[in-house]
Formats: sequence, C-alpha cells, structure tokens
Amino acid sequence: MNEPRIAVDAMGGDRAPEEVVAGAVLAVETFGANVVLVGDEARIRPLLHGTTGDRIAVEHAPEAVPMDQPASQALRGSERTSLGRAVEMMKSGEVDGVVSAGNSGAFLAISLVKLRTIEGIARPAIATVWPALKGPSVLLDSGANVDCRPEWLVQFGIMGSAYARAALGIERPRVAVLSVGEERTKGNASVLEAAALLDRAPVHFIGNIEGKDMFHNVADVIVADGFVGNVVLKTCEGMIGDLGSIMKKEVLGGGLAAKLGAALLLPRLRGLRKRYDYETYGGAPLLGLRGNCIVSHGRVSRNGIKHAIRAAVEEARADVVGKIAALVAGEAVTQA
Repeated sequence: MNEPRIAVDAMGGDRAPEEVVAGAVLAVETFGANVVLVGDEARIRPLLHGTTGDRIAVEHAPEAVPMDQPASQALRGSERTSLGRAVEMMKSGEVDGVVSAGNSGAFLAISLVKLRTIEGIARPAIATVWPALKGPSVLLDSGANVDCRPEWLVQFGIMGSAYARAALGIERPRVAVLSVGEERTKGNASVLEAAALLDRAPVHFIGNIEGKDMFHNVADVIVADGFVGNVVLKTCEGMIGDLGSIMKKEVLGGGLAAKLGAALLLPRLRGLRKRYDYETYGGAPLLGLRGNCIVSHGRVSRNGIKHAIRAAVEEARADVVGKIAALVAGEAVTQA
C-alpha cells in the first residue's frame, strides 16, 4: 500500500498544540510519516517551520474538545472540533489512521458513532502494549468498558490475538484471562464463563494468569474488563515512575562512592527507563472499530506523539482491522 496518511488531533492533550505539532514534525523527520494536523490553523501554522513543516498538511477545525467534557456533549458538537474532524476524515477515507492525546471518552464515543464496530464485535477495547521482561504483551481492555459481558471478553481475546500477530509479529499469540488464580476454577462468574468460551474461540487460549505474571511473558495477550485493566495499568505506571524517583534520590543522595557507582550505572538505568516508559509505545489502539485509532496519554510529550504516529502507521500497514474481521468471521463459522 502507499504510505499511510495519519490525521493527528493537534488540539487534543494537556500540552497541545505545541507538543503535538512538535511530535508530528519529529515523525516526519524520523521516518517520513505522512501527517495531517487537524485543528485551529492560526495556532498550528506558526509552529511549523523549515522543509519539514512544508511536508505536513493542515486541516482547519476551529474548536477543541475539552479534556473534561462529557462524551455525549463532545459527540453532539463534534463537526467543528479537531477530534471530530479527524475521525470524519478516517470515515471518508481521506486518512488511514487517527491519533489523539485528547479526551479519550470523547474519542471512543465519536469513533464508535462515526466508524462503527467491525461486524461481530460488540464493543471496542483499548489495547495497551505491555513492556514485559522478554518482549511486549497486549493488555485489553485498558479502560474503554468498565463493565463487560463474558462474550465481550472473548472478543477482546480475538482482537488482541490479531493485533499481537499483525503489529507485534508474534506468530501464535498466547491468550490468557487475568484472574485471582491460575486454576480454571478461580475468578468471578464473568471470568469463568469467558474462559470457557475462549477455549472454543479461534485463539491459542492458555487459561488464567495472576497479577504477578504481568511482567513475565506468561501470555502474549492478557484479557480483562476495562475496570480491572485500567486499575492494573495505572498502578504499574505509577509504581514504575515512583521506583525511578526513589532510585535517583537514593543514589544521588549518597556519598562519593554512590555517585561514582551511579555514573557507571546511568546508561543502563536510562535504557531501563526507556523500556518501561509508556511514551516508547506512543499510544494504545482502539481495537474493534472500522478504522485505525490510537489513543495517547493526555500529558504525552512530542516524543510520545512521534511514537503514536508510528504505531498508527504500523497498524494501517499491517491491516489490523482486516485481520480482526477475519478472525471474528472464523469465530462465527466455528459457532455455527
């Protein structure tokens, strides 16, 4: 296919539009991304400069979706907003993917209404690439659906398996349900029923895993409802961030020997921090929609936006939407 064209919500996020525009410039400079910045042209144009800026298109949208605006309200006025216009461009085929660090609830609602879900998928899920010890895993749902039916969890497993295969290059992804014990008898009613259904789904289902397994590559795809998934995600992000601060304080607060040791360890510590930094992965795909949508953190920096654009490009190239549709169709045939 031709180089995927990615619409970026330039007005979405805590540091928009400056960091978002800078991230788009980095994406063009680093890997030649084909980017359209969507937002207030009067604020975007002055931030573009040089030959790189000349290679970025701008689509004017006069308004932005506030970060705290209810999804229903954002949906009603979406035609004039940068987020709504970016999703509309995806619907019309003008672009191959959308990236936004803005209001994630509004992003989900607007995308759900405008793009619709893939046939056979009831609800889209946020799939977070999880930096485990021996390579990445995929956790979904990470917050789109706090209350889930068992059949939705099965669909999350199917979508996660297709994404792990297409985007992460895992030939036969191992799918597991996050529960309170490894035994098949452990878990609430929804988990137990979902596990029984996943046994018959067109995925490589390996059973339950516990929270202690999250960083150990026990599974390539980890299925949970959005409430549990989001709590796990935010807990681990906070823990990793605090651990880095504690290590820095302890090392720099020590004597000369500690500081000399820190100088030797610093390159390895920087590599470790980069490996577990959410910005390395850029954003999380909204799987299950008829379009490639990447959700980034509201506080994301330009580096994170660059990686989010890369993630959107890779998802479009890998035809993740088509591969999910094919797996879901296989599930339907199996059930018939």
